[in-house]
Amino acid sequence: MNNNALSRLDTLSRALIGFDTMFDTMERRFANQVSNNYPPHNIIKTGDNQYEIQVAVTGFNKSEIAVTVENNVLVIKGESMTTEYQPEQYLHRGLATRDFAREFPLAEHIEVTGAEITNGMLIVKLVRNIPESAKPKVIDIVEIK
Repeated sequence: MNNNALSRLDTLSRALIGFDTMFDTMERRFANQVSNNYPPHNIIKTGDNQYEIQVAVTGFNKSEIAVTVENNVLVIKGESMTTEYQPEQYLHRGLATRDFAREFPLAEHIEVTGAEITNGMLIVKLVRNIPESAKPKVIDIVEIK
């Protein structure tokens, strides 16, 4: 983040009592994501409360990829176990298969419902399940005569 944006966050965090840890968490999570573009990914809204994260994992086997969720953070890790070819065997090497770890902070009530690999693309399916207790309630107004 640039200095101007940081000063706005400082001002905002002082105005909103009790939200300071939220701003610290956001700053820490986004600072790591800005410089990390590997592997490329898409985030798609597939329905009112449904999403997909598509991660390009060409060159990785299913056994080399781990998808975990902890503390509302989706973590996708790839650890290549294939032996490296000698550099002189490549005529062109355009596919990177280096190890990676991508973190995706999840909003409240977002659940990972599954993951699959199709054509070198890891697809992680997510859904927002809002519990009845968190949904707005309509209160009946009783008229007393």
